[in-house]
Order: sequence, then structure tokens, then C-alpha cells
Amino acid sequence: MIKGIGHVGFSVVDMERSLDFYCNKLGLKKAFELNLPNGDPWIVYVKVADGCFIELFYGGTEEVRERTKHICFEVDNIQETADQLKKKGVSLEVEISQGVALNSQFWIVDPDGNWIEFMEMHPESPHMRS
Repeated sequence: MIKGIGHVGFSVVDMERSLDFYCNKLGLKKAFELNLPNGDPWIVYVKVADGCFIELFYGGTEEVRERTKHICFEVDNIQETADQLKKKGVSLEVEISQGVALNSQFWIVDPDGNWIEFMEMHPESPHMRS
């Protein structure tokens, strides 16, 4: 039985830049790191919520990621979230709009070009009715 998102993984070019983005700008917390058997750094885990993480893999390239590969964060207030991110210097790649499923959403990209969606659920959306 599926309970939620366990993790989403992204390859990153510059780990410190990515940790600054996810921890300092989005307000998430660095949880732990895993190294390869030879001791080289491999993955940094950023905690989103209990049991829910983003895996940041070392060794990414500058290649821009596709928007279909993304993580979506549900928020209580879409406008407030967008305003807070803008105050921290984060640009919205796609401004707030209402999606086909009635939910309000906007999009940003992380320092490595990975797409991140923020969504406020509409009470009549199929997400809320299913």
C-alpha cells in the first residue's frame, strides 16, 4: 500500500549550491549523507517531512532537465509561498495559475535545472475527491 512519496532523486552539479537552495531558500533540512564503499561522497538526503526525502546525487551535468521529471510540494497558501520564495531571490519559472484539475500551482527550477512544482489543492479537484 502506498502511503506517500518516500523520496525523489536529482543529480546535482554543485552540492553546496543545491544545499543552499533546498535548505536556506526552501527551508528544508539536510538529514544525512551516504558515501560509496571507497569513501567518496555519493548522496545527500534532504528531509521534506517524516519519511519523505530528496536525494541529491553528486556528479550531475549542466544539462537542463525536463519538466516532466519533477517533484511537487503541496502548500496551504500558494500566494504566500510564492511571495516568500521571491523575497529569497527565487524566480518563478511559471507564475501562479489554475491547472486543469482546478488546483493552483507555480513552478521553479533548482540550481541544476530540475523542475519543482508547488500546488495548493482546490476542494473540488480530483485529487481531493479521490
